Amino acid sequence: MVGQRFRWAAVSLTAVCLAAAGSGVAVGDPYPAFPPDQNQLPQLPSEPQIYDLLPIPVPAEDPWYGDPADLASYAPGQIIRSRTVQTRILGIPFPVDTRQLLFRSNDIHDNPIATATSVITPGIPWAGGPRPVVSFQEAIDSTNSACNPSYTLQVGTMKEAALAVGWLAQGFAINVPDFDGKFNTFNTFDEGKMVLDSLRAMKNEASLGLSDSGIAMYGYSGGGSGSIRAAEMRESYAPDVRLLGTAIGGTPGDLRLQARYATEQRPGLTGISNFTMWLGFAGLAKEFPEQFDATKLLTKEGQAILADMRSRCVYTVALSGMYRPISDYFQPGMTLENAPGVMQVLREQSLGQHIPDSPIFWFHGIWDELIPASVVLPVVNDYWNRGADLRFYTMPLPEHVVNAGAGWPPAVAWISAVLRGLPPGPRFKADFQLPG
Repeated sequence: MVGQRFRWAAVSLTAVCLAAAGSGVAVGDPYPAFPPDQNQLPQLPSEPQIYDLLPIPVPAEDPWYGDPADLASYAPGQIIRSRTVQTRILGIPFPVDTRQLLFRSNDIHDNPIATATSVITPGIPWAGGPRPVVSFQEAIDSTNSACNPSYTLQVGTMKEAALAVGWLAQGFAINVPDFDGKFNTFNTFDEGKMVLDSLRAMKNEASLGLSDSGIAMYGYSGGGSGSIRAAEMRESYAPDVRLLGTAIGGTPGDLRLQARYATEQRPGLTGISNFTMWLGFAGLAKEFPEQFDATKLLTKEGQAILADMRSRCVYTVALSGMYRPISDYFQPGMTLENAPGVMQVLREQSLGQHIPDSPIFWFHGIWDELIPASVVLPVVNDYWNRGADLRFYTMPLPEHVVNAGAGWPPAVAWISAVLRGLPPGPRFKADFQLPG
């Protein structure tokens, strides 16, 4: 058994990286032919197809994730079951204690759902009070449960795992929730519910010793969406969860503006943004099937692309959907603007429905090609005018991922300070904008 585990740790990353090149990975129905001015990449194998080659079952095939028959009788945050798993980084076992909790939460329509969180505790002793906790919302940005961190932490492919190491090295515990749920919705306020209920579950598991811990949240891009939605909803949905602060970056604010930006063909680097609308459509259709009805809005070719996107993680969604505007696949006369109910859903799921009642640290790149500052600043200004305890700045750097790396160190410093009992600092709004 020891030898098997060692071999698994050594080869897991290799299997994930090389499986796409093998002949044993089947792909779905082929894409339709694309116009010559669009993305010409061949259809890629999906990450779940690759994960099928690994010895750890994906969530859809793992009975641990199954709903109990009496799910509705559970309270939000109540634990359904728990287990201890091995966390891996790049396929290599990492020396931490990882407890996974399956718990009850609610979807956007307040129906009961079950989802998971992973609570990671380092071996570093903590003295002088309860160990602080960082609730780390990864940018899941995917439409399949095999992309959720409760699974990718086990196989070693969680794409933001290296950032989590920085928190663990300080002795903090980390809560990593599957905040898009097992059905992987996207950019809706049930993300906030699932984050908050994951923290309730963490507090409810007495053996973790984190029931009285100070909590701060971090997330970038899609992870920022889950984090800030939890901060907005805390007062009304989970007043029993005490937050000391939330740091986010690269997060869309007004979803109507984001949809208008990502729907159309765009030049240069900004054309990468097209994938975000395919991803958004696929996720929102799960919660709002009447409004985001592919059979009414999209051509047969568009429906084929969307169906393929529903079984992918963010990397192959991005490679498949960039430079491929969804507007080219609308049925004649259809747009997001005139499709019944679509813009209303986007408005209701945009940030700013509530003002967080805890300190916020927010950064955004001035040349972000995926989520332009113009999508974010209206919400930032609304936060500011309504008295949010906000620290916001735009960074004069290009590219979404570059800004993620550059914004992480100051976010770490700020969260580390508030978790250690220091004040969050004064409010400020350094929202530099491009001319014109």
